[in-house]
Amino acid sequence: MDEMIKGKVAFKTTGWLWAGRKTQVLRRRFCDACQMPRTPATLEHFMLLLQSKDRSRKSGGQQYWLQAMPAWFQNHLDKEKACGVLLQTPYGMTRTSFAALHPDWKHNRKNKLIKANAQHYRVQADETHTSIGEAIRRWFGLNKKSDFEKIEVEAAFHDDDIILIPTALTMRDSGRARILEKVVCPLSFHRDYQSRLWKDQIAACRRESVNDVSWACSQIKRVVVEHQNADTKNVHEADLLRAAGALSVLGVDLGLCLTKGYDCPKSQFCFSGFPAYPCPVEIKKRSSRFDYQIMRYTNLPRAVVLCVEHDLKNPPDHVDILELSTLADYLKN
Repeated sequence: MDEMIKGKVAFKTTGWLWAGRKTQVLRRRFCDACQMPRTPATLEHFMLLLQSKDRSRKSGGQQYWLQAMPAWFQNHLDKEKACGVLLQTPYGMTRTSFAALHPDWKHNRKNKLIKANAQHYRVQADETHTSIGEAIRRWFGLNKKSDFEKIEVEAAFHDDDIILIPTALTMRDSGRARILEKVVCPLSFHRDYQSRLWKDQIAACRRESVNDVSWACSQIKRVVVEHQNADTKNVHEADLLRAAGALSVLGVDLGLCLTKGYDCPKSQFCFSGFPAYPCPVEIKKRSSRFDYQIMRYTNLPRAVVLCVEHDLKNPPDHVDILELSTLADYLKN
């Protein structure tokens, strides 16, 4: 049975110190690798991202060092030398090309680990010289003219990588902190849960064109009714793609439907105020049939399950459910 380790994380830029909270389940193998106790424990630790350069966007943005690291994460980097970084965006997590690195190692242009003398644990910028701070700025649609004063994040392990979850930030030209709302299952919309992100997007679409949203509602409802009234054993799951045009009105662009892997791996979500978010979409008449992917994939990738009826118990982390029947009813009402 997996065991829990709880800790705290914070970001720090030059001259500033503050903390954030974190609670996350770490797999037993991380306890083994980091030589942590096997019993549940609460670790009150802080991790700091120290901005090493001020106003340095021309040289690739603010540079971030890792300081005052919690023992479990420092031990992990001591053992593995490097750790991939995932970033939690308003849509959910996304893989980045950043890496958390041990002071004695760095990635070269071919992305191979080589010896270094950095003297600090750090988050290395990617090949485009973009920093983690600038990536947060892009995903959250923040002011491009102001530098960060401080950023608060939560952190958690995901497989062999670490997820950074921004929760608050302050810009240098403003003394007031801006809270970044953490949305659970941000791309989920079904009978049991409708995310704030989806509700805000639908409201924005209505403000832009009530007629377009009404048309999208009628198209989605037609597909749902036909599936509910037909013998679905003889209806192919790909028939749900008839709703693709209506979903595009709401900011969902379904990609090519393939016969291997996820059905629409090149899909993307583009909601008001944020950049487009690539995310695979799996097509199912009933979400419970996603159990095939759950059993098949050892490390289940980020995905959204598009279905007519949602009946999957306890969906995996980072797998959201988009239920057409609930969406149609919400749009109508």
